[in-house]
Amino acid sequence: MVSIEQIEFILAILVRISGFIFTAPFFNLKNVPFRVKVGFSAALALILFNVLPYEPLVYDGVTGLTLLLVSETVVGLILGFMASICYQILQFAGQLLDMEIGFSMVNEIDPVTSAQVTVSGNFYSYAVMLMMMITYMHHFLLDALIDSYAIAPVGQVFINPSIYSVATTFLGDYFILAFRIVLPIFGSMLLVNTVLAILAKVAPQMSMFVIGIQLKVIVGLVVMLVVIELIPGISEMIFDKMLEVMRDAAAYISSSG
Repeated sequence: MVSIEQIEFILAILVRISGFIFTAPFFNLKNVPFRVKVGFSAALALILFNVLPYEPLVYDGVTGLTLLLVSETVVGLILGFMASICYQILQFAGQLLDMEIGFSMVNEIDPVTSAQVTVSGNFYSYAVMLMMMITYMHHFLLDALIDSYAIAPVGQVFINPSIYSVATTFLGDYFILAFRIVLPIFGSMLLVNTVLAILAKVAPQMSMFVIGIQLKVIVGLVVMLVVIELIPGISEMIFDKMLEVMRDAAAYISSSG
């Protein structure tokens, strides 16, 4: 027979997991039915209920229970959001790349964020998503979520207001990692622009604007084809950054007990 206290304990586990599932990359795909996400969250909550040490929740009235559940949800949202902003590096890198090769005018709707993204951004995003599925990286994300219960047990969450410093510190790395991904394209485009500038002086009767657009597209696609073997390295870099940022965020979440 399940008691009311046990149901409250399961509910507290469920809201933290749900907050993570609905914000973390791979798990927050919009083409996954809502019922599947809810069912997966509930199944994982029941599993953790049998694993985590059980202690009745301590709260003061309905308001206390509401605040407790909100704090649990915020923990899941923070961890999922930190992993998600690392994944958005790929979209930013794709925008930088398309600005160089001339694809920035061709945008499409990303089904995950419902925002307009570039072709190259979607290419890198889904390539890394595929690497995540192949290497079972999503299991490590769940492990990071489960480890948060060791830092802040159920019903004993305290979030340090200084946690925003994790995001501000990450902004510098955000741009650096994006530029590292598109550096081969940047280098090749620099050479193309140099060649076009020389040709413009040597043969001013030629239209460098018409030639340059086609040449940049061809060179950009060729370079992307050559460096496509670097995608596993890009995936590893993004995954390592995800775990690092989630670990830094977890350092600001502690037990109130």
